[in-house]
Amino acid sequence: MISSISAAWEALHAAPEQTLADLFADAGRVEALSGRIEWDADGGPAGILFDWSKTHLSDELLAGFEALAQACDFAGKREALLSGAKINITEGRAAEHTAQRGVGAEPSVEEAMALHARMRMLVEAIHEGALGEVKHLIHIGIGGSALGPALAVDALAHDLALVDVHVVSNIDGVALEQAFAACDPATTMIAVASKTFTTIETMTNAHSALKWLADNGVSDPSGRVVALTASPEKAVEWGVDETRILPFSESVGGRYSIWSSIGFPVALAVGWDEFEAMLAGARAVDEHFRDTEGRANLPLRAAFADQYYSRLRGCQTRAVFAYDERLSLFPDYLQQLEMESNGKRVTSQGEPVDGPTAAITWGGVGTDAQHAVFQLLHQGTHLVPVDFIASIAPGDALDPAHHNILLTNCFAQGAALMAGGNMATDGKDPARAFPGDRPSATMLCDDLDGANLGALIAFHEHRTFANAVLLGINPFDQFGVELGKKMAKDIEAGGGDFDASTTALLARAGLA
Repeated sequence: MISSISAAWEALHAAPEQTLADLFADAGRVEALSGRIEWDADGGPAGILFDWSKTHLSDELLAGFEALAQACDFAGKREALLSGAKINITEGRAAEHTAQRGVGAEPSVEEAMALHARMRMLVEAIHEGALGEVKHLIHIGIGGSALGPALAVDALAHDLALVDVHVVSNIDGVALEQAFAACDPATTMIAVASKTFTTIETMTNAHSALKWLADNGVSDPSGRVVALTASPEKAVEWGVDETRILPFSESVGGRYSIWSSIGFPVALAVGWDEFEAMLAGARAVDEHFRDTEGRANLPLRAAFADQYYSRLRGCQTRAVFAYDERLSLFPDYLQQLEMESNGKRVTSQGEPVDGPTAAITWGGVGTDAQHAVFQLLHQGTHLVPVDFIASIAPGDALDPAHHNILLTNCFAQGAALMAGGNMATDGKDPARAFPGDRPSATMLCDDLDGANLGALIAFHEHRTFANAVLLGINPFDQFGVELGKKMAKDIEAGGGDFDASTTALLARAGLA
């Protein structure tokens, strides 16, 4: 007997393939495939427009994906996520990042608010000089403990920086030395971000940072450390004073942790109000995701398009281009969020997945990328769905021509991917021909402030979760990062049985 999920996929595979030109014959298409998520802001409502009209989603496909979502119990799994149930079944715990924003189980929301109040007190004390003059912060973490803060500081601190923040994640000492070179040890604090407070890359960098402080005349290096962790007892053992430990819940995963005390460097750089605005923008998306059904649910609709291109059209990658210099790290952030969450080969029940899971996420910044990778997007043999992200309000105070040209290029690229054409004077030169019918989506922010950034991140968190539900996988574990780390520890311990190539490399590098 065929399952309802299999039946839904069969119906989707049977849906006719239409071109974008055919789909745009519908005069109401843009309105039907666009939607806005809004929140209250000074001067009136603000928000983000999500336009998926330049994708191949049709009414028939949308109906088919709605049937698939119902067969996969999307509503039930969404409720489990937002209610604090142990939806991360392989690790036996909840995934409560939304509770950090005020949407979740009441006890978890209350705990998050209390921990935020603790963090706010420390942030404001530092800003007021209670811990001495602090001009610099070196934030040490890895993975989600670094990528989220790096993205937010880079996006928001251009003209708001109250403290100069440097995020260091790489164990390569060059990264840490670059941060040292930019900071005065006499006015520098160190934030150590580690859920377990045992992550080898983070703790090694932290030891070197304390040595740098001591070597440069700081009498009490440990007194300059703030610990961001779900294991406060380990931070105390390491030597951090309890008053400078900012805990977060064990149920907040690393790549979803920017909303917790891992956001400390963001609040320190741009102020508590801007960090709180990030939470508010994310909460607006949470509420939309919680309260909206079917194709009108914008993160779910994005997941429908993702599944269409990966499962029905065989696309292995998705490109993301931010037409805003402040979002230069956004593609990197999405790589971890999407590929670590959904790069799985078994279902939640431990069975082999019967098709592709996460697409390979990649991208860059417009307009730089236009002069590099867009050649392949327009004329290459790969079909690559593209996401464009832009802000109506500029991030600079220069001649408006700068931002106008930026936005013009962003919108023109989407139009060109869809329309195609031939740029030869006679319209016949194949080298100047563009096939067109290439999909894109556009996320257009009113501005790029804390609320918009928070909303963008939360949108992609929920998009990732929705994809996982449609695939039947658990997006909240990440065992794929562990095997190589275990082997590295074996090498450090002088053990391990390796292949001839690895053995030769270790010997050549003097590690064997």
